[in-house]
Amino acid sequence: MVRITAIRIANRSGQNSGKRANVFLDSQFTFTLETEAVVKQGLQVGQELSASQIKALTREGYFYRGLNAATRFLSYRPRSESELRKRLNQRGFESDIIEMVIARLKEQGFVDDVAFAQFWKENRDTFSPRSRWLTGLELRRQGVAADIINTVVGDIDDNDSAYRAASSRVRRLPLSDYQAFRRHLGDYLKRRGFSYGVIADTVRRLWQELEQEERTAPLER
Repeated sequence: MVRITAIRIANRSGQNSGKRANVFLDSQFTFTLETEAVVKQGLQVGQELSASQIKALTREGYFYRGLNAATRFLSYRPRSESELRKRLNQRGFESDIIEMVIARLKEQGFVDDVAFAQFWKENRDTFSPRSRWLTGLELRRQGVAADIINTVVGDIDDNDSAYRAASSRVRRLPLSDYQAFRRHLGDYLKRRGFSYGVIADTVRRLWQELEQEERTAPLER
């Protein structure tokens, strides 16, 4: 048996002050726990701990460290389960701790691949429209399951997405040369994963709209 000789609140230059506690056994730092866990376990200076208790508390300490690391990672933007698992693995956490952390975050609703895929699609659709195929490819790279991808991207209209993407670009292109216009806009849409047919229809539609503007402009003045 060993004895708890100190429980000190961790303080990293004012960050996380009061949230974590360093536990010392026989005057040696042994593990860090959330202060909530310290209270929950009823730990106090002078208490004796068995080897099995130390092992369990050390494991709980690693769990809370993993949970904190995952929470910070999620604070920047939503993440897929695969992204989060990879991140924790890179940070050196063991697989059983990673699974415990992910299970907790799933319970709390912070890890949900359906919600993540929906967020990803809506973000792309709002700020940088791209094809259904490319959106699906990006989600596959994030480790999202095929059935979730198919459900989420199924309502993407490539013709509408291509038109909106191209409309934000068209004013920067040469309007006096149709071939140059088609080449530049076509390359732009191709990089966003649109098919040849969708690109051709979009280029033709926008060119016709620009011609119509040119014809009606003198009348409006």
